[in-house]
Parts: sequence; C-alpha cells; structure tokens
Amino acid sequence: MEKNTPLKPSTGRGKGLLKAIVLLVFIVAAVTLIRYTPVRQSLTAEAMGRFLREAGLWAPVVYMVIYAAGVCLFLPGTLLTGLGAAVFGPYRGFLYVWIGAMAGASLAFLIGRTLGRDFAASMVGDRLRKYDDAIERSGFATVLYLRLVYFPFTPMNFGMGLTKVRFRDYFAGTGLGIIVGTFIFTFFIGTLKEVWTSGDWSRLWSFKVYFSLGLFVFSFFIPKIIKKLKGENAGDEAPTAPVGPMEDRGEARKGD
Repeated sequence: MEKNTPLKPSTGRGKGLLKAIVLLVFIVAAVTLIRYTPVRQSLTAEAMGRFLREAGLWAPVVYMVIYAAGVCLFLPGTLLTGLGAAVFGPYRGFLYVWIGAMAGASLAFLIGRTLGRDFAASMVGDRLRKYDDAIERSGFATVLYLRLVYFPFTPMNFGMGLTKVRFRDYFAGTGLGIIVGTFIFTFFIGTLKEVWTSGDWSRLWSFKVYFSLGLFVFSFFIPKIIKKLKGENAGDEAPTAPVGPMEDRGEARKGD
C-alpha cells in the first residue's frame, strides 16, 4: 500500500491557498460594497449620526459595533472617529472610539490569522522567516512602533495576522499605540462640536480650543519624532497626517 505522508504538505498548502483566496475575496467584496454600491449612501456621517441618535441609550454600543465592523470592511477611519467625537463629545467619544477600534483591529487580525496565516507560512523563504521569527520575539515592540508612526491601520490589522506575532502582543501594542492619536483627534473634533452646538462663537478663542488645535498640529509630527527617537533618518519627508484608527495613508492620498 502506498503511503500518503508525502502528500500532506501539498494538501496543507492547498488548504492554505483556498483560505487565502477566501480572505482575498472577502477584502475585495468589502471594498466593493463600501465604495461602489448603494450601501455607501447609508454610511455617510449624516446618515449614521441620525441612526445613532435614534438608538437612544444603546447608541454607544451600536456605535462601537459599527466601528468594529467598519474597520473590517475598510470604512474610512476618519469618518468613524470623527462621528464618535461629534456625537459623544471629546471624552466619551475617545473611550468609545478606542474600544471600537480595538474590537475591529482584533477581529481583522483573527480573520487574517485564520484565513491567511497557513498560506503565508508556506510561502515564506529562509530570509523572510528570520523576520517572521523576529516579529514573534519582539511582537509588542514592533506593533507599538508601527502604531506610533501611523502605519496604515486596517491593512496592518489583517497583515499582522499573517505573521507569527502573538495575539496578546498585537493587542497590547495596538491598545497602547493608538491611544495618543485617537485622543488627539477626538479631543479636537469633539471640542469644535461643543462650540458649534453652544452657538457661542467666542468660545473659539478659549484655551481648550487652542490646546486641542495645538495637539492636532503636533500629532502630524509624531511619526517623525518617533523615527528620530528610534535612530532612523526620516530625511526631508513631509509630516504625515494622524492615522491610527482614524485614517491610512492610502486613503489620505485619495482624499477620502
């Protein structure tokens, strides 16, 4: 009787390829659904704001679920974060945005790990395997650094699932790494919304508004500062806009 053992690696790679195809189809379908179908009309800030107001006491929970799903479906993070700040204010908004972003980042990571890791592992050569092993050893520091320099949020969520990084390191690095950018953006938008709602435009000259504006401007330079602290040469590269869970560079270039 012939042994089937030699066929196992091939069979395993085939299963990994099939799952990777499912992951690719999911990503393409998500982007298509959000950008090129009538569904996008229900995903504007105005439409979602009305929906949250109608949700009443459940609005925070509904918002966090929407945020988590939006991360996995490649919704613009700036839209989701700005919505939370505008509806819930700078402080509660920050909390709900952070929780929603963490839930979405975790879910996207697990989707990437479940559907893409096997295929990615089968395709990694000796050279890339060294980097993969290094990420496993220093997962927390790697994830924290990438979050602080505003690496594109959603692609990183899925991409990290393809590596050997431990989930606990990914979760902790993400949770700590997005706090600064998330707070600055929600504080800025939430503060402006408070002024708008009050109708007292003299409040535009308040310390709180100036402070939030200063933090927002400062946040553009965080990636360059972090790189310099790490000893990297950022060159003459222009400052990058805040991202974290808010936005990624690809979306920023497209002007979404």
